[in-house]
Amino acid sequence: MATGYGQGYGQTSGTGAGARTDPRTDPWTGTGAGPGRHRLPAGLRAPFEGRSLREFGYVLLSLPISILLFTCTVTMVSVGAGLLVTFLGVPVLAAGLAGCRGFGAMERARARGLLGLEVGEPQPLRPRDRGPAAWMGAVLRSGTSWRAMLYAVLHFPWAVFSFTVAVTVWTLGWSLLTYPLWFWVFPMWAGQGGLQLYGDEHHRVFLDNPFEITVTALVGMLFTLAAPWIVRALTTVDRLLVLGLLGPSRLSARVVELESDRGVVVDTAAADLRRIERDLHDGAQARLVALAMDLGLAKEKLAEDPRAAARMVGEAHGEVKTALQELRDLARGIHPAVLTDRGLDAALSAVASRCTVPVRVEVDLAERPAPAIEGIAYFTVSELLQNISRHSGARSASVDVWRAEDRLLLQVTDDGVGGADTSGGSGLAGLTERLDAVDGILVVDSPAGGPTRVTAELPWRR
Repeated sequence: MATGYGQGYGQTSGTGAGARTDPRTDPWTGTGAGPGRHRLPAGLRAPFEGRSLREFGYVLLSLPISILLFTCTVTMVSVGAGLLVTFLGVPVLAAGLAGCRGFGAMERARARGLLGLEVGEPQPLRPRDRGPAAWMGAVLRSGTSWRAMLYAVLHFPWAVFSFTVAVTVWTLGWSLLTYPLWFWVFPMWAGQGGLQLYGDEHHRVFLDNPFEITVTALVGMLFTLAAPWIVRALTTVDRLLVLGLLGPSRLSARVVELESDRGVVVDTAAADLRRIERDLHDGAQARLVALAMDLGLAKEKLAEDPRAAARMVGEAHGEVKTALQELRDLARGIHPAVLTDRGLDAALSAVASRCTVPVRVEVDLAERPAPAIEGIAYFTVSELLQNISRHSGARSASVDVWRAEDRLLLQVTDDGVGGADTSGGSGLAGLTERLDAVDGILVVDSPAGGPTRVTAELPWRR
Protein backbone atom coordinates (compact mmCIF):
# COMPACT_ATOMS: atom_id res chain seq x y z
CA MET A 1 0.00 0.00 0.00
CA ALA A 2 2.70 2.46 0.92
CA THR A 3 4.52 4.22 -1.82
CA GLY A 4 6.98 5.94 0.48
CA TYR A 5 7.56 9.51 1.42
CA GLY A 6 8.46 10.07 -2.21
CA GLN A 7 11.09 12.16 -3.79
CA GLY A 8 11.11 14.66 -0.95
CA TYR A 9 12.62 12.34 1.66
CA GLY A 10 16.04 13.55 2.59
CA GLN A 11 15.77 16.65 0.39
CA THR A 12 14.72 20.19 1.12
CA SER A 13 13.92 23.19 -0.99
CA GLY A 14 16.13 26.03 0.13
CA THR A 15 17.20 29.41 -1.09
CA GLY A 16 20.45 28.36 -2.70
CA ALA A 17 21.48 28.43 -6.30
CA GLY A 18 18.47 26.49 -7.44
CA ALA A 19 15.88 28.68 -5.73
CA ARG A 20 13.74 30.91 -7.91
CA THR A 21 13.84 34.67 -7.49
CA ASP A 22 11.72 37.44 -8.89
CA PRO A 23 13.48 38.78 -12.01
CA ARG A 24 11.36 41.91 -12.15
CA THR A 25 12.94 45.28 -11.43
CA ASP A 26 11.32 47.82 -9.15
CA PRO A 27 12.42 51.38 -9.97
CA TRP A 28 11.59 52.52 -6.45
CA THR A 29 13.48 49.76 -4.63
CA GLY A 30 16.56 49.20 -6.77
CA THR A 31 17.40 47.26 -9.88
CA GLY A 32 16.73 43.56 -9.60
CA ALA A 33 15.43 43.71 -6.04
CA GLY A 34 13.37 40.63 -5.46
CA PRO A 35 10.82 39.94 -2.75
CA GLY A 36 12.15 40.66 0.71
CA ARG A 37 15.09 42.75 -0.62
CA HIS A 38 13.44 46.18 -0.96
CA ARG A 39 15.62 49.14 -0.14
CA LEU A 40 12.65 51.16 1.09
CA PRO A 41 10.35 50.09 3.93
CA ALA A 42 6.77 49.16 3.09
CA GLY A 43 5.39 52.43 4.46
CA LEU A 44 7.45 54.51 2.02
CA ARG A 45 6.87 52.21 -0.95
CA ALA A 46 3.10 51.99 -0.60
CA PRO A 47 2.09 55.21 -2.45
CA PHE A 48 4.03 54.09 -5.55
CA GLU A 49 3.19 50.38 -5.63
CA GLY A 50 0.95 49.00 -8.31
CA ARG A 51 -1.27 47.35 -5.72
CA SER A 52 -2.09 50.69 -4.09
CA LEU A 53 -2.90 52.28 -7.44
CA ARG A 54 -5.11 49.34 -8.44
CA GLU A 55 -7.00 49.52 -5.15
CA PHE A 56 -7.50 53.27 -5.55
CA GLY A 57 -8.73 52.67 -9.09
CA TYR A 58 -11.16 50.05 -7.75
CA VAL A 59 -12.61 52.58 -5.31
CA LEU A 60 -12.90 55.23 -8.04
CA LEU A 61 -14.78 52.86 -10.33
CA SER A 62 -17.03 51.63 -7.53
CA LEU A 63 -19.08 54.82 -7.35
CA PRO A 64 -20.33 55.02 -10.98
CA ILE A 65 -20.76 51.26 -11.16
CA SER A 66 -22.68 51.10 -7.89
CA ILE A 67 -24.94 53.98 -9.00
CA LEU A 68 -25.81 52.11 -12.18
CA LEU A 69 -26.19 48.80 -10.35
CA PHE A 70 -28.30 50.29 -7.55
CA THR A 71 -30.57 52.18 -9.95
CA CYS A 72 -31.23 49.22 -12.24
CA THR A 73 -31.75 46.79 -9.37
CA VAL A 74 -34.10 48.96 -7.34
CA THR A 75 -36.07 49.92 -10.44
CA MET A 76 -36.50 46.40 -11.77
CA VAL A 77 -37.24 44.80 -8.41
CA SER A 78 -39.67 47.55 -7.40
CA VAL A 79 -41.53 47.37 -10.72
CA GLY A 80 -41.56 43.57 -10.62
CA ALA A 81 -42.82 43.49 -7.01
CA GLY A 82 -45.51 46.06 -7.84
CA LEU A 83 -46.68 44.05 -10.85
CA LEU A 84 -46.87 40.72 -9.01
CA VAL A 85 -50.64 41.17 -8.87
CA THR A 86 -50.56 40.72 -12.66
CA PHE A 87 -48.86 38.13 -14.83
CA LEU A 88 -46.16 40.69 -15.76
CA GLY A 89 -44.62 40.83 -12.29
CA VAL A 90 -42.87 37.47 -12.36
CA PRO A 91 -40.94 37.94 -15.64
CA VAL A 92 -39.95 41.50 -14.70
CA LEU A 93 -38.71 40.39 -11.28
CA ALA A 94 -36.88 37.42 -12.82
CA ALA A 95 -35.25 39.70 -15.40
CA GLY A 96 -34.13 42.06 -12.63
CA LEU A 97 -32.59 39.21 -10.63
CA ALA A 98 -30.91 37.83 -13.76
CA GLY A 99 -29.42 41.27 -14.34
CA CYS A 100 -28.10 41.25 -10.77
CA ARG A 101 -26.42 37.91 -11.48
CA GLY A 102 -24.78 39.44 -14.54
CA PHE A 103 -23.58 42.44 -12.54
CA GLY A 104 -22.28 40.00 -9.94
CA ALA A 105 -20.15 38.27 -12.58
CA MET A 106 -18.78 41.66 -13.63
CA GLU A 107 -17.95 42.58 -10.02
CA ARG A 108 -16.15 39.27 -9.46
CA ALA A 109 -14.05 39.95 -12.57
CA ARG A 110 -13.32 43.51 -11.39
CA ALA A 111 -12.29 42.30 -7.93
CA ARG A 112 -10.11 39.63 -9.54
CA GLY A 113 -8.36 42.12 -11.82
CA LEU A 114 -7.88 45.06 -9.43
CA LEU A 115 -7.86 43.50 -5.97
CA GLY A 116 -6.35 40.12 -6.84
CA LEU A 117 -9.32 38.43 -5.15
CA GLU A 118 -10.05 34.95 -6.45
CA VAL A 119 -13.74 34.23 -5.96
CA GLY A 120 -15.28 30.94 -6.99
CA GLU A 121 -18.21 30.92 -9.35
CA PRO A 122 -21.57 30.47 -7.59
CA GLN A 123 -23.86 27.58 -8.35
CA PRO A 124 -25.22 27.91 -11.92
CA LEU A 125 -28.92 27.97 -12.73
CA ARG A 126 -30.43 24.51 -13.11
CA PRO A 127 -33.96 24.83 -14.50
CA ARG A 128 -36.04 21.73 -13.88
CA ASP A 129 -37.42 21.87 -17.40
CA ARG A 130 -37.01 23.74 -20.64
CA GLY A 131 -38.86 26.93 -21.42
CA PRO A 132 -39.20 30.47 -20.04
CA ALA A 133 -41.35 29.45 -17.08
CA ALA A 134 -38.77 26.93 -15.84
CA TRP A 135 -35.98 29.48 -16.29
CA MET A 136 -37.87 32.17 -14.34
CA GLY A 137 -38.59 29.68 -11.57
CA ALA A 138 -34.90 28.75 -11.36
CA VAL A 139 -33.88 32.43 -11.15
CA LEU A 140 -36.41 33.18 -8.42
CA ARG A 141 -35.46 30.08 -6.39
CA SER A 142 -31.71 30.66 -6.64
CA GLY A 143 -30.10 32.09 -3.53
CA THR A 144 -27.32 33.48 -5.72
CA SER A 145 -29.80 35.81 -7.42
CA TRP A 146 -31.09 37.27 -4.16
CA ARG A 147 -27.59 37.64 -2.71
CA ALA A 148 -26.52 39.53 -5.85
CA MET A 149 -29.52 41.83 -5.39
CA LEU A 150 -28.55 42.39 -1.75
CA TYR A 151 -25.00 43.24 -2.87
CA ALA A 152 -26.34 45.85 -5.29
CA VAL A 153 -28.34 47.51 -2.52
CA LEU A 154 -25.65 47.41 0.19
CA HIS A 155 -22.73 48.34 -2.03
CA PHE A 156 -24.14 51.71 -3.08
CA PRO A 157 -23.89 53.54 0.29
CA TRP A 158 -20.54 51.91 0.98
CA ALA A 159 -19.22 52.98 -2.45
CA VAL A 160 -20.27 56.59 -1.75
CA PHE A 161 -18.49 56.54 1.62
CA SER A 162 -15.29 54.84 0.39
CA PHE A 163 -15.12 57.06 -2.72
CA THR A 164 -15.42 60.19 -0.58
CA VAL A 165 -12.81 59.10 1.95
CA ALA A 166 -10.32 57.78 -0.63
CA VAL A 167 -10.49 60.79 -2.95
CA THR A 168 -10.29 63.22 -0.02
CA VAL A 169 -7.26 61.55 1.54
CA TRP A 170 -5.38 61.09 -1.75
CA THR A 171 -6.00 64.62 -3.08
CA LEU A 172 -5.34 66.24 0.30
CA GLY A 173 -2.10 64.34 0.75
CA TRP A 174 -0.65 65.02 -2.68
CA SER A 175 -1.83 68.65 -2.81
CA LEU A 176 -0.21 69.45 0.56
CA LEU A 177 2.92 67.45 -0.26
CA THR A 178 3.43 69.38 -3.49
CA TYR A 179 2.45 72.76 -1.96
CA PRO A 180 6.05 74.10 -2.18
CA LEU A 181 5.81 73.63 -5.96
CA TRP A 182 2.56 75.50 -6.56
CA PHE A 183 2.01 77.93 -3.66
CA TRP A 184 3.05 80.81 -5.99
CA VAL A 185 -0.38 80.43 -7.64
CA PHE A 186 -2.04 82.28 -4.72
CA PRO A 187 -0.02 85.53 -4.72
CA MET A 188 0.09 85.65 -8.52
CA TRP A 189 -3.52 84.78 -9.44
CA ALA A 190 -5.62 84.88 -6.24
CA GLY A 191 -4.25 88.05 -4.66
CA GLN A 192 -3.44 86.38 -1.31
CA GLY A 193 -0.27 85.14 0.33
CA GLY A 194 -1.03 81.41 0.14
CA LEU A 195 -3.38 78.80 1.51
CA GLN A 196 -5.67 80.37 4.11
CA LEU A 197 -5.45 78.47 7.38
CA TYR A 198 -7.74 80.78 9.34
CA GLY A 199 -9.69 83.96 8.65
CA ASP A 200 -12.35 86.28 10.08
CA GLU A 201 -13.33 89.93 9.65
CA HIS A 202 -10.22 91.22 11.40
CA HIS A 203 -7.47 88.66 10.97
CA ARG A 204 -6.35 86.06 8.43
CA VAL A 205 -3.61 83.44 8.57
CA PHE A 206 -1.90 82.30 5.37
CA LEU A 207 0.66 79.54 4.90
CA ASP A 208 3.18 81.75 3.16
CA ASN A 209 6.59 81.65 4.89
CA PRO A 210 9.21 78.91 4.36
CA PHE A 211 8.60 77.30 7.74
CA GLU A 212 4.84 77.05 7.25
CA ILE A 213 5.29 75.77 3.69
CA THR A 214 7.68 73.08 4.94
CA VAL A 215 5.30 72.01 7.73
CA THR A 216 2.45 71.88 5.21
CA ALA A 217 4.51 69.60 2.95
CA LEU A 218 5.37 67.33 5.89
CA VAL A 219 1.70 67.04 6.85
CA GLY A 220 0.93 66.25 3.22
CA MET A 221 3.60 63.55 3.26
CA LEU A 222 1.93 61.94 6.28
CA PHE A 223 -1.43 61.95 4.50
CA THR A 224 0.20 60.59 1.33
CA LEU A 225 1.87 57.73 3.21
CA ALA A 226 -1.34 56.91 5.10
CA ALA A 227 -3.63 57.07 2.05
CA PRO A 228 -2.75 53.62 0.59
CA TRP A 229 -3.38 51.92 3.93
CA ILE A 230 -6.68 53.72 4.40
CA VAL A 231 -7.75 52.69 0.89
CA ARG A 232 -6.60 49.13 1.62
CA ALA A 233 -8.78 49.07 4.72
CA LEU A 234 -11.73 50.32 2.65
CA THR A 235 -11.20 47.68 -0.03
CA THR A 236 -11.09 45.01 2.69
CA VAL A 237 -14.80 45.68 3.21
CA ASP A 238 -15.31 45.35 -0.56
CA ARG A 239 -13.51 42.02 -0.48
CA LEU A 240 -15.80 40.78 2.27
CA LEU A 241 -18.89 41.93 0.37
CA VAL A 242 -17.77 40.18 -2.83
CA LEU A 243 -16.80 36.99 -1.01
CA GLY A 244 -19.90 36.86 1.14
CA LEU A 245 -22.55 37.86 -1.40
CA LEU A 246 -21.18 37.13 -4.87
CA GLY A 247 -19.19 33.96 -4.23
CA PRO A 248 -20.53 30.45 -3.73
CA SER A 249 -22.59 29.90 -0.62
CA ARG A 250 -21.29 27.70 2.19
CA LEU A 251 -23.81 25.02 1.29
CA SER A 252 -22.84 24.89 -2.38
CA ALA A 253 -19.13 24.99 -1.52
CA ARG A 254 -19.69 22.10 0.87
CA VAL A 255 -21.54 20.16 -1.82
CA VAL A 256 -18.64 20.66 -4.24
CA GLU A 257 -16.18 19.56 -1.56
CA LEU A 258 -18.21 16.45 -0.78
CA GLU A 259 -18.46 15.59 -4.48
CA SER A 260 -14.68 15.88 -4.76
CA ASP A 261 -14.18 13.76 -1.64
CA ARG A 262 -16.57 11.16 -2.99
CA GLY A 263 -14.50 10.95 -6.16
CA VAL A 264 -11.35 10.43 -4.07
CA VAL A 265 -13.04 7.67 -2.08
CA VAL A 266 -14.26 5.92 -5.25
CA ASP A 267 -10.81 6.15 -6.86
CA THR A 268 -9.15 4.85 -3.69
CA ALA A 269 -11.54 1.93 -3.45
CA ALA A 270 -10.96 1.07 -7.13
CA ALA A 271 -7.19 1.24 -6.63
CA ASP A 272 -7.44 -1.05 -3.58
CA LEU A 273 -9.50 -3.58 -5.55
CA ARG A 274 -6.94 -3.55 -8.36
CA ARG A 275 -4.15 -4.03 -5.84
CA ILE A 276 -5.94 -6.96 -4.19
CA GLU A 277 -6.61 -8.55 -7.56
CA ARG A 278 -2.97 -8.11 -8.59
CA ASP A 279 -1.67 -9.53 -5.32
CA LEU A 280 -3.97 -12.53 -5.59
CA HIS A 281 -3.05 -13.16 -9.22
CA ASP A 282 0.68 -12.69 -8.87
CA GLY A 283 1.07 -14.15 -5.39
CA ALA A 284 -1.19 -16.71 -3.74
CA GLN A 285 -2.97 -17.78 -6.95
CA ALA A 286 0.32 -18.44 -8.77
CA ARG A 287 1.64 -20.42 -5.81
CA LEU A 288 -1.53 -22.51 -5.61
CA VAL A 289 -1.32 -23.32 -9.33
CA ALA A 290 2.30 -24.40 -8.93
CA LEU A 291 1.31 -26.39 -5.87
CA ALA A 292 -1.38 -28.26 -7.80
CA MET A 293 1.13 -29.12 -10.52
CA ASP A 294 3.69 -30.33 -7.98
CA LEU A 295 1.13 -32.52 -6.24
CA GLY A 296 0.08 -33.98 -9.61
CA LEU A 297 3.68 -34.89 -10.39
CA ALA A 298 4.12 -36.37 -6.93
CA LYS A 299 1.01 -38.49 -7.39
CA GLU A 300 2.41 -39.88 -10.66
CA LYS A 301 5.78 -40.69 -9.03
CA LEU A 302 4.25 -42.19 -5.89
CA ALA A 303 4.25 -45.76 -7.27
CA GLU A 304 7.57 -45.84 -9.13
CA ASP A 305 9.69 -43.52 -6.91
CA PRO A 306 8.18 -43.01 -3.44
CA ARG A 307 11.26 -41.16 -2.14
CA ALA A 308 11.09 -38.51 -4.91
CA ALA A 309 7.34 -38.25 -4.40
CA ALA A 310 7.86 -37.69 -0.66
CA ARG A 311 10.41 -34.95 -1.41
CA MET A 312 7.97 -33.25 -3.78
CA VAL A 313 5.18 -33.44 -1.20
CA GLY A 314 7.53 -31.83 1.34
CA GLU A 315 8.27 -29.00 -1.06
CA ALA A 316 4.54 -28.61 -1.72
CA HIS A 317 3.96 -28.39 2.02
CA GLY A 318 6.41 -25.47 2.17
CA GLU A 319 4.60 -23.79 -0.71
CA VAL A 320 1.30 -24.17 1.16
CA LYS A 321 2.77 -22.40 4.20
CA THR A 322 4.08 -19.56 2.01
CA ALA A 323 0.72 -19.21 0.23
CA LEU A 324 -1.12 -19.14 3.57
CA GLN A 325 1.22 -16.43 4.85
CA GLU A 326 0.61 -14.34 1.72
CA LEU A 327 -3.15 -14.78 2.11
CA ARG A 328 -2.85 -13.74 5.77
CA ASP A 329 -0.89 -10.61 4.80
CA LEU A 330 -3.42 -9.81 2.09
CA ALA A 331 -6.35 -10.23 4.49
CA ARG A 332 -4.54 -8.06 7.03
CA GLY A 333 -4.14 -5.38 4.34
CA ILE A 334 -7.88 -5.44 3.67
CA HIS A 335 -9.03 -5.35 7.29
CA PRO A 336 -7.18 -7.20 10.06
CA ALA A 337 -9.22 -9.41 12.35
CA VAL A 338 -7.32 -8.13 15.41
CA LEU A 339 -8.61 -4.62 14.71
CA THR A 340 -12.22 -5.81 14.70
CA ASP A 341 -11.78 -8.01 17.78
CA ARG A 342 -9.47 -5.98 20.03
CA GLY A 343 -9.30 -2.44 18.69
CA LEU A 344 -6.54 0.01 17.75
CA ASP A 345 -4.16 -0.73 20.63
CA ALA A 346 -3.66 -4.39 19.75
CA ALA A 347 -3.80 -3.82 15.98
CA LEU A 348 -1.19 -1.05 16.03
CA SER A 349 1.05 -3.07 18.34
CA ALA A 350 0.93 -5.91 15.80
CA VAL A 351 1.87 -3.50 12.99
CA ALA A 352 4.68 -2.02 15.07
CA SER A 353 6.13 -5.47 15.74
CA ARG A 354 6.64 -5.94 11.99
CA CYS A 355 8.46 -2.61 11.57
CA THR A 356 12.22 -2.78 10.96
CA VAL A 357 12.95 -0.34 13.82
CA PRO A 358 11.79 -0.45 17.46
CA VAL A 359 8.44 1.31 17.79
CA ARG A 360 6.79 2.51 20.99
CA VAL A 361 2.98 2.42 20.79
CA GLU A 362 0.73 4.33 23.20
CA VAL A 363 -3.04 4.37 22.66
CA ASP A 364 -5.06 6.44 25.13
CA LEU A 365 -8.71 5.87 24.22
CA ALA A 366 -11.50 5.29 26.72
CA GLU A 367 -13.79 3.94 24.00
CA ARG A 368 -13.57 2.86 20.39
CA PRO A 369 -14.50 5.14 17.50
CA ALA A 370 -16.69 4.13 14.57
CA PRO A 371 -15.32 1.13 12.61
CA ALA A 372 -14.75 3.25 9.49
CA ILE A 373 -12.69 5.85 11.41
CA GLU A 374 -10.87 3.08 13.26
CA GLY A 375 -9.97 1.43 9.97
CA ILE A 376 -8.67 4.68 8.46
CA ALA A 377 -6.58 5.33 11.58
CA TYR A 378 -5.10 1.83 11.40
CA PHE A 379 -4.15 2.06 7.73
CA THR A 380 -2.74 5.58 8.21
CA VAL A 381 -0.36 4.41 10.94
CA SER A 382 0.43 1.24 8.99
CA GLU A 383 1.45 3.20 5.90
CA LEU A 384 3.51 5.67 7.93
CA LEU A 385 5.37 2.82 9.62
CA GLN A 386 6.05 1.24 6.23
CA ASN A 387 7.51 4.57 5.10
CA ILE A 388 9.75 4.60 8.16
CA SER A 389 10.97 1.08 7.38
CA ARG A 390 11.72 1.85 3.74
CA HIS A 391 12.90 5.45 3.59
CA SER A 392 13.65 7.12 6.91
CA GLY A 393 16.90 5.48 8.07
CA ALA A 394 15.56 5.85 11.61
CA ARG A 395 16.80 4.01 14.70
CA SER A 396 13.53 4.29 16.65
CA ALA A 397 9.96 5.48 16.24
CA SER A 398 6.84 6.10 18.29
CA VAL A 399 3.09 6.03 17.72
CA ASP A 400 0.68 8.01 19.92
CA VAL A 401 -3.09 7.88 19.61
CA TRP A 402 -5.48 9.95 21.72
CA ARG A 403 -8.78 11.76 21.64
CA ALA A 404 -9.22 15.53 21.91
CA GLU A 405 -12.89 16.51 22.17
CA ASP A 406 -14.51 15.39 18.91
CA ARG A 407 -11.24 14.57 17.10
CA LEU A 408 -9.10 11.43 16.97
CA LEU A 409 -5.41 12.32 16.79
CA LEU A 410 -2.53 10.15 15.61
CA GLN A 411 1.12 11.08 15.79
CA VAL A 412 3.97 9.04 14.30
CA THR A 413 7.51 10.21 15.07
CA ASP A 414 10.89 8.90 13.97
CA ASP A 415 14.52 10.03 14.34
CA GLY A 416 15.43 9.47 10.70
CA VAL A 417 16.92 11.71 8.02
CA GLY A 418 13.82 13.87 7.60
CA GLY A 419 12.81 15.65 4.42
CA ALA A 420 9.37 14.00 4.15
CA ASP A 421 7.21 15.88 1.66
CA THR A 422 3.49 15.86 0.82
CA SER A 423 4.03 17.06 -2.74
CA GLY A 424 2.21 15.34 -5.58
CA GLY A 425 3.32 11.84 -6.43
CA SER A 426 4.43 10.83 -2.94
CA GLY A 427 2.73 8.39 -0.61
CA LEU A 428 1.97 11.18 1.84
CA ALA A 429 0.05 13.06 -0.86
CA GLY A 430 -2.24 10.06 -1.37
CA LEU A 431 -2.63 9.71 2.39
CA THR A 432 -3.60 13.37 2.64
CA GLU A 433 -6.32 12.87 0.03
CA ARG A 434 -7.71 9.85 1.88
CA LEU A 435 -7.91 11.75 5.16
CA ASP A 436 -9.42 14.79 3.47
CA ALA A 437 -12.22 12.59 2.13
CA VAL A 438 -13.49 12.14 5.73
CA ASP A 439 -12.73 15.71 6.88
CA GLY A 440 -9.36 14.65 8.22
CA ILE A 441 -6.06 16.55 8.25
CA LEU A 442 -2.45 15.42 7.79
CA VAL A 443 0.37 17.67 9.01
CA VAL A 444 4.00 16.81 8.27
CA ASP A 445 6.90 18.36 10.17
CA SER A 446 10.10 16.94 8.68
CA PRO A 447 13.12 19.24 8.51
CA ALA A 448 16.27 18.02 6.79
CA GLY A 449 18.23 15.88 9.21
CA GLY A 450 15.11 14.94 11.15
CA PRO A 451 13.26 14.20 13.23
CA THR A 452 10.03 13.59 11.32
CA ARG A 453 6.70 14.12 13.02
CA VAL A 454 3.49 13.29 11.14
CA THR A 455 0.20 14.21 12.85
CA ALA A 456 -3.18 13.10 11.57
CA GLU A 457 -6.58 14.34 12.71
CA LEU A 458 -9.78 12.40 12.13
CA PRO A 459 -13.35 13.18 13.17
CA TRP A 460 -14.47 11.17 16.20
CA ARG A 461 -17.60 9.23 15.40
CA ARG A 462 -19.15 6.70 17.70
